[in-house]
Amino acid sequence: MKMPENEIKAIVAEALAEHHRLQQENINAIVLKAVASVLASFGIEDDDRRELRADLQHLRRWRRSVEQAQSYTLKAVITMIATGLMGAVWLGVKVVLGK
Repeated sequence: MKMPENEIKAIVAEALAEHHRLQQENINAIVLKAVASVLASFGIEDDDRRELRADLQHLRRWRRSVEQAQSYTLKAVITMIATGLMGAVWLGVKVVLGK
């Protein structure tokens, strides 16, 4: 007895989908195990995830504050240089006009 072609296609598609799902599960398990292994080699266990997240958030806030301080420092330096130049020009004008 011959099976219809559409039934064969459906069975093959279902088998391929199941194979893909199983393969994806295996890949996910391997990646999770590799990441856990790398973190463990740095001394970070699975239970430390919350602390690690808090540490990384703190580092991000610290980095942003340092970048902001650098920006303010640059603006202050530019302001001081401009003020010094304006003062020098003013003194030069006073000296020239005073003669």
